[in-house]
Amino acid sequence: MAGPREEDSIAGLSLKTFLVTVLGILLFGIYVGVLVYGENSLTVLNQLKEKKQGLSLEEKILKVENQRLQKEYFELKQLEPKE
Repeated sequence: MAGPREEDSIAGLSLKTFLVTVLGILLFGIYVGVLVYGENSLTVLNQLKEKKQGLSLEEKILKVENQRLQKEYFELKQLEPKE
């Protein structure tokens, strides 16, 4: 029974083991890339959080402006003559 020949090994591993390891590393790298940069990624999550904060701030500003305009509207409505 002959073991693997010296020329059929890379870095002390058989060619088959080396190829499977390289393929596994590549697939893992692609998986991590999709997690970080994909459609449902961490970067998208952070962007959505920032957008949510911006919209919450805009909501508060618009509520204050709406209150001011309603107050002005009711003040003007009381000044009009009643029919």
